[in-house]
Amino acid sequence: MELKLYDTLTREKRAFAPINPQRVRMYVCGPTVYDFAHIGNARPVIVFDVLFRLLRHLAKQGVWDGGNGDTTVTYVRNITDVDDKINARAAEEYPDLPLNQAIRKVTAMTDRQFHEDVAALGCLTAEQVNLPGQAPAFIEPRATEHIAEMRVLIERLVKSGNAYVAEDNVLFSVPSMPDYGALSKRPLDEMIAGARVDVAPYKRDPTDFVLWKPSKPGEPAWPSPCGIAAPGRPGWHIECSAMSWKHLGETFDIHGGGIDLVFPHHENEIAQSRCAFHTPVMANYWMHNGFLQVEGEKMSKSLGNFVTIHDLLADWPGEVIRFNMLRTHYRQPMDWTTRGLEESEKAIDHWYQIIGDMPSDPNTRPDPVVVQTLCDDLNTPSTLTRLHAIASEIRGPASGLAQIELTRVFKASGELLGLLAATRGAYLQGHPRRKDKVIDVAAVNLLVEARTRARKTKNFAESDRIRDQLAAMGVVLKDSKDGTTWEIAR
Repeated sequence: MELKLYDTLTREKRAFAPINPQRVRMYVCGPTVYDFAHIGNARPVIVFDVLFRLLRHLAKQGVWDGGNGDTTVTYVRNITDVDDKINARAAEEYPDLPLNQAIRKVTAMTDRQFHEDVAALGCLTAEQVNLPGQAPAFIEPRATEHIAEMRVLIERLVKSGNAYVAEDNVLFSVPSMPDYGALSKRPLDEMIAGARVDVAPYKRDPTDFVLWKPSKPGEPAWPSPCGIAAPGRPGWHIECSAMSWKHLGETFDIHGGGIDLVFPHHENEIAQSRCAFHTPVMANYWMHNGFLQVEGEKMSKSLGNFVTIHDLLADWPGEVIRFNMLRTHYRQPMDWTTRGLEESEKAIDHWYQIIGDMPSDPNTRPDPVVVQTLCDDLNTPSTLTRLHAIASEIRGPASGLAQIELTRVFKASGELLGLLAATRGAYLQGHPRRKDKVIDVAAVNLLVEARTRARKTKNFAESDRIRDQLAAMGVVLKDSKDGTTWEIAR
């Protein structure tokens, strides 16, 4: 099975081959923990969780190591815990506390809420995938824990002539990198406008960006690099270069994030990392999810349509939110609507009715077409279409044993998407506002078969009895010349 991914750098869909067949490495820009994550933040989290699951599945099948299944997958998603927005919120919410103490309170609360929210969306956690005695598969480095690596990179860049010190700042010299801008492919005037950087007299070029800056009184501060006496703190871009280097190496396979990060953040990451290590690339594949709007408008607090994951989870099951997100291809713009959530809820309810209380089976492989569609640049809309087709087949006239096996495949396929991880009972228990009945699909299919046999032998009394029994279970039968199908009573 060949995996193809769209690479923003080359603007083409390419077959994926890891640098090291024994280890697939992926880095994704994570949250800045200054506020509750909004639904736009959830999109890259869900998208790259699906990719992580797919990479792990393909690695287990031995796609890259000759069939051995020994390839490991390492997923790094950082946490930005030093940022001007964090400082501003800390000062606003805790004006009576020293700023550093206020910052710790803000980041502890927002970090905890972020992890609770994305776990409710079905995203894999470190506790789920990291096994004792083995190298971690999922790593969440914090910026404040990697200051030493940032200082090393900055000093390398100054030594190589790609950065310079000016008035206790360290700035990257953009003209020192001839092919700067290859990722975003923006003209120079657009890059200057888009970067939204300060026009400072100590800059050699308007496009130069900050690697390190002096801290104001009360702000977080660390010993500065390059012999600068004043304590300071890192710029945003150098943080991700340092964390990806620490955990994945000088070059790695996949770098992901939202389309809004292409410029300046990812462009600047590439510049820093390539110039520090003298490598032709930072990552072999650059993947970006599209923008998200709400009810046809750009999401903003001023418009009153700013939707947090936390607020959504109060009204909708996490599985429904995840399903709705996957209905649109990750690279396409997405319109988040209540109607879409309602349609997604109806579909996911139907799917949970099918699996009933069937437990997960690690030995059951997902449907090959499901894997194939995901391998086509995470084509989740086609994947969901295939799952709808399997659901219809399960409801068809096949024998009970065949339907049970198909239901196992259906559930394994849903789990590959991060859906259907629970039983129907657990799904309902987790969402007490929902009053739907749990349907045992296997039992229903066996009763339908028994009724079909009764009808063939003209035992209409038994046929009617079984129909009444199914009706009491909330099942409606539909007889046709092609056989009998059933659905849940609405």
